[in-house]
Amino acid sequence: MNRVILHSDMNSFYASVEMMLNPSLKDTVMAVGGSTEKRNGIILAKSEKAKKMGVKTGMALWEARQCCPDIVIVHPQYEQYIKYSKLAREIYERYTDRVEPFGSDESWLDVTQSTKLYGSGEQIAERIRQEVKSELGLTVSIGVSFNKIFAKLGSDMKKPDAITVITRENFKEKVWGLPVEDLLFVGRATKSKLNRCGITTIGDLARFPDYLLKSKLGKNGLMIHAYANGKDISPVVPVGFESQIKSIGHGITCISDLENNTEVCNVIQELSQSIGQKLRKHGLAARGVQIYIRDKNLYGSQWQTQMLYSSQCSLDISRTAKELFMRSYRWTDNVRSVTVRAINLIPAYIPVQLSLFNDIEQREKMLKIERSIDEIRRRFGYDAVTYASLIGNFKMPDHRNFDLPMPAFLGR
Repeated sequence: MNRVILHSDMNSFYASVEMMLNPSLKDTVMAVGGSTEKRNGIILAKSEKAKKMGVKTGMALWEARQCCPDIVIVHPQYEQYIKYSKLAREIYERYTDRVEPFGSDESWLDVTQSTKLYGSGEQIAERIRQEVKSELGLTVSIGVSFNKIFAKLGSDMKKPDAITVITRENFKEKVWGLPVEDLLFVGRATKSKLNRCGITTIGDLARFPDYLLKSKLGKNGLMIHAYANGKDISPVVPVGFESQIKSIGHGITCISDLENNTEVCNVIQELSQSIGQKLRKHGLAARGVQIYIRDKNLYGSQWQTQMLYSSQCSLDISRTAKELFMRSYRWTDNVRSVTVRAINLIPAYIPVQLSLFNDIEQREKMLKIERSIDEIRRRFGYDAVTYASLIGNFKMPDHRNFDLPMPAFLGR
C-alpha cells in the first residue's frame, strides 16, 4: 500500500499570527524582526506584501528598510507563536496520531490509514486547510505525496493557502526540473559541490551515478541521490516521539562584545546552568564538553575535551568549558557569541570509575543542590535563583527557553 504523506507549512507564520492578532497590520507592509539594540536585528518573518517588495527572512533590519522605507517592524511574541503552533497540531491530530513537527510552523502527517475514513490525501489536506483558516485565522500550504521529502517540496511549490499533489507517476515531471538546493538537506556547501559536478537540478542529481556521489559526498551523497529518485522511506514518527539525544547545548549572541576571560566565563556559567538542568531532566550524563566561540568579525572556532568522569552537574560542565576556553582562545578579537554543548552522553545510572582525587560525597551534595534549584525554578520561574556572580548586567540577552522539535529521519 502506498503511503500518503502530508507536509503542512503555515504561511509566513510569525507575520500571519501578528496580523491575525492585530488586524490593522493587514493594510501595511510588515515584518517581524528582532531588536537592533540586542544584536538580533534581523527579519524573522515577513508578510506577502513585504516579500513582493524584496524583503527576505534573515535580512538585517536596515536592509529591509532600504527595500521598503515604510515597512512596519513588530517585535516577536514567541508565546503566541508556540500557542498557535500547538493549536494547529491539535487540528492535524484529528486525522492521525502520526504528526511530526519540523520547527514551529511545519509538520509532516502520515494519513495512510486515515484515507479509509476521510477520503484521499488531497481531500484530507483540503479539510485541514479549511479548518486552520476558519478556526485559527491562519493559512497553510500543504504538499501531498508518497514520502516526506516530496511532500515538503510540494508545500513549497504553491504559496500561500494552496495544495500540491506529487505522485509516483508525476514526480519526475514536477520535481526534477527544480533547483537542486530545493531538496531537503542540500545546503549551501552541498549545492556548491554538486554544482562543480555539473548538477544544478534535482533531475541532474537523480541521474548522476551514485558511486561518484559517494566518492564526493560520502553517505550523504547516497542519501540525497535516493531522495531525488523518490526513495525516501523515513517514517513520520508518532505524536510524543522523542529521538535519542546525542548532545545538549545552549548558545547565545551577547548584547555587546565580551572583552575578557571573566565576561566569557560568566556567560559560560549561565549557559551551563541550562545544560545541566536538561541533562538531569532527561536522565543523562556528559562525558565531554564542546564550546563554539564566534568573534566580533563572525569568525568561529570550536574545541572539545573529555571530562575526567561523566556528570550531569552544571558546575562540572561550566568548570570544564571555562578551562577549555582559557587554554584555547587567543584574544586577538573580542567575543560576540558563545555556545556550550554537553557531548558523548550516557544514561546517568551507568556507574563511573571512582578516583582517589575526586570527592564523591561533595559531588553528590552539589548534585542535590542543583536538583533543588531545578525545583525552585520549576515553581517560581527560571530567574528565581541564580549565582551571585551572575546578578546584574553581564551582556546576556533575555532568556528564551523555547524548545522546537526537529525531524527524526530514522532512515538516514
